[in-house]
Amino acid sequence: MEFASFNLNEFEASRGRKRLDLAANLDNILMSSGFLLLSGHGVPNGTIANQWAAVSTFFDLSRDQKSKLAAPYPGYPYGWIGPDKEALAASKGEKTPPDLKESFNGGPLHVPDDIFDPQAFDFCYQPTLWPELDGFKAAWTAYYGEMEQLAARLMSAFAEALKLENHFFNKFIDAPISALRALNYPATRGEIAAKQHRAGAHTDYGSLTILLPEPGSSGLQIFLDGAWITVPAQRDCFIINIGDLMSRWTSDRWVSTLHRVVALPDQPSRKSLAFFHQPNWDADIAPLDHSSRYPAVKSGPYLVEKFKASTS
Repeated sequence: MEFASFNLNEFEASRGRKRLDLAANLDNILMSSGFLLLSGHGVPNGTIANQWAAVSTFFDLSRDQKSKLAAPYPGYPYGWIGPDKEALAASKGEKTPPDLKESFNGGPLHVPDDIFDPQAFDFCYQPTLWPELDGFKAAWTAYYGEMEQLAARLMSAFAEALKLENHFFNKFIDAPISALRALNYPATRGEIAAKQHRAGAHTDYGSLTILLPEPGSSGLQIFLDGAWITVPAQRDCFIINIGDLMSRWTSDRWVSTLHRVVALPDQPSRKSLAFFHQPNWDADIAPLDHSSRYPAVKSGPYLVEKFKASTS
């Protein structure tokens, strides 16, 4: 299948009927698959290159060196998660071998002054554990900042796709609790265990995900119309997908689609960057159509419960 694409710069520069048509196309894409290739994003090439260089240097460290950045206690949200620690398919109730990956994780760059819920500090606002690598923190925070801006622009386009004022979501995302994850999938050797993948089949939890696969890599698949479909990693494009919270927010008008990173025998290594956008901790998320399909939830506690369900 030809994968749906959306040019954000073209949309933002358009007016009148063309803008309405592009917004309607965006709505149709998110109703049909919940995934799209995003071009015209405006993220500087230098920021992306610096981030790739930083995370590649980190993942090239020895296991002992990386383990110094592991979570200091169970439940700590950030730092290095080594191999054989996660099985994402568990979030959908499927028992599988551990996913073939490792990751480095970081959270919001700033803590709002009006957050008083201790759970928010425990789950979202703990310090990121920075490796002692020249330029790593600067590259990571610059990329994170660009992802925050891009997510805000996307949420504005989403509002218009839903026939809302383009600033509708602003009050929900002026202090988002988003997380950035760098993932490393080591090369595979020989046969793969039954049901084992680089990332097991799952849906994302939040409003939207901004994914950047390593150029020239492959493996991401979405489950659509009863089949697994490969998502292309096109140069100068991000992959955008809807999460469970946005699906809930739109009363399932937009779909949070099951996806995975498939593992095959004798694959080369692969890296990706995933930015998980999540509205403010205290944001009240209720169906936009005022239906009773879902009760209102608060963004942060909802996210905590999703994580607990996937790890219990």
